Parts: sequence; structure tokens; C-alpha cells
Amino acid sequence: MRRSRVLIVDDSALMRELLGNILRSAPDLEVVGAARDPAQALPMLERLKPNVMTLDVEMPGCDGLTFLGEVMRSHPLPVVMISSLTERGSDLALRALELGAIDVVGKPKLDLKAGVMQQADELLAKVRAAASARVRTAGVRPVTPIEVGAVSTKSPGRAVGTAATSTHSQTRVIAVGASTGGTEALADFLSALPADSPPVLVVQHMPERFTGKFAKRLDSMCRIRVREASDRDQVLPGTALVAPGGKHMRLASGPTSLVVRLHSEPNSAHRPSVDELFESVAAIAVSRSIGVILTGMGADGARGLLAMRRAGAHTFAQDEESCVVFGMPKEAIARGAVERILPLSGLARAVVQCSIRSSRSE
Repeated sequence: MRRSRVLIVDDSALMRELLGNILRSAPDLEVVGAARDPAQALPMLERLKPNVMTLDVEMPGCDGLTFLGEVMRSHPLPVVMISSLTERGSDLALRALELGAIDVVGKPKLDLKAGVMQQADELLAKVRAAASARVRTAGVRPVTPIEVGAVSTKSPGRAVGTAATSTHSQTRVIAVGASTGGTEALADFLSALPADSPPVLVVQHMPERFTGKFAKRLDSMCRIRVREASDRDQVLPGTALVAPGGKHMRLASGPTSLVVRLHSEPNSAHRPSVDELFESVAAIAVSRSIGVILTGMGADGARGLLAMRRAGAHTFAQDEESCVVFGMPKEAIARGAVERILPLSGLARAVVQCSIRSSRSE
């Protein structure tokens, strides 16, 4: 069995030891080196030629993001960022994903040893996924929103029954699920949607405390409004709700409109779970919904997308070539859950056109 070679870069000797012990416990991974800072890591990259690097975002006296940018230019390889679960940590981690990092693991603020050991399975899964991921370098994203209706800019507080519903029914829902590589895929997808898009519900596998910052970043890039979901939020046109890290998000019927409900029951390997969202949409919105599964490791979302398709919804998957990790889409396709497979660049347009055709046929 060929093992994936891993280089650890972290200023903390304890963290290097903990990460090394976890990674060495896996028969398919080999720790080839550990560096305390970028200056020590750079010659190791050239000499050891690792397949994956774990990199601390915040290191005293050096800039992990600057080093990441240099690595992606001179020695491009999959990188898993280790970031503190703080406001600053989430900002830096999101910037790291923009620069080309594959994924991020949250570093506990208290009781580092116990917290890291509790995250062992997550760390191993993310390093394994990174080892097989497509390396993506940062670039300028061309935002070319799709024009549908007359609405072209955000208008706060838009409610059901206003101009935003002129093209789409208020109960039409676009449900989107993603994991590894999904932060940038979602940015591409959502930034291409028109301001009068049907409501969008998003599950992205991401640590707690990161999703709020992630939603704000998306909101700054998109014509639709994007925000982290709260329990009982209304599902409105021109708005995307992002499931909070650590909580499942389900679609439900409210007194006057559709709403989202949040819960933290440990009934899935992932929290939030794409399957939870998709299955609730299949039960509530039925044929008036669209499901989209993007890049990610594992099988989360495949079962739920199949439920959506069987209920009469339209279902889409990102193709292998444009995925960072072709795990979740591949599993959904294998189960017969996907109606159309498209590159990321064409997904938003196809979804909007599908929504228009469906609304005109009603």
C-alpha cells in the first residue's frame, strides 16, 4: 500500500507531537517531517516532497498565509490548515481557503491535548481527502450574475409577494450541499445567481464559529443576501441561509411561509448534514425544489438527493473535473440521485433556467 507523505508545520511543539501521533496511527499515512515555522519547512518541502502539508494559520513571528501563498506558487500541494476557533482564526482560515488550502481543522482553545484527540477522526479524514484532492491555486473570480428579473441589487427586508417573486414561486427552494473544496465552489455558484433567485439553503461542512464569517464573506460577493441561519428563519426569495457549524438545518412549514429549523441531535456523522437538509426539502417542497451537490469527501447528501429526485425535484451534481474532491457527487451519481452532471461554471445558469422552465409550466 502506497502511503501519503505528510509534513506538519506548527510553532507549538505539543501540537506537532499530537498531530504526528494521530497521523502515524493511520497505516495509509506517513509523517515525513515536522517544522516549527515556514523557514524550517521550505527546505523540507524541496527535500522530502510530501503529498500533503498541515499548516498552522497563526504562528508568532511568521505569517502562515504568506507562506501558504508562496507554497501554492512554488510547490503547489494539498494543504490542510489548522486554525484556532476564534474570530481572528476564522477570518484567517477563510483567507487560507481562498489562497488554495483544501480544508481547515479547528484548533481547540482550551485543553489542547484532549481537544485535538477528540478531533482525530476529523483530522485523518481531511488529510486523506487532501491527499487525493485537486490542487487549486487562487485566482480572480469573474462574477457574471445571471439576469432573470428586473431586480439587480440587494434590497434589505424583501418579503414574499414583492418584486422578487415576479419570476419565481415563493415556495420554490434551491438546496445545496458541499464539503471539501466547497467554500470556493459555493462562492462561484452563489455569486452567479440573480438577485431575484429562489430561496437558497446551504449546508457546507465547516467547524463551529466559522460559518458566520463564511456567510458574511459570501454576502459581500453575491447579489443575493447570504447569512448564517437562525432557528425559524423565513425562507425568502433572494436570500441564502447557511447552516451553522455544529447544527443541522431542515426545511419546515411555518404559519405563513416556509422556515428553517435547527437542531443538534447527533444522528449523522456530519453536523450539519446535507442529507438532513435534502430529505426535509423532499418532504416539504417536493417537485417545487432543486437539489445541487458540490465537491466534497464522503457520501453525505447522496441519500437525501435521491429522496428529492424520487419526490419529483430536479437534481444536479458538479462534475469530476471541476471538483476538488469528487466524493459526494460521485456517490450521489452512483445511487441514481442525479438528473444532470455539469461543470461548476455552468451549474448556476442551468439551475436558474430549470427554475424558470418549471415555474412557466405550472
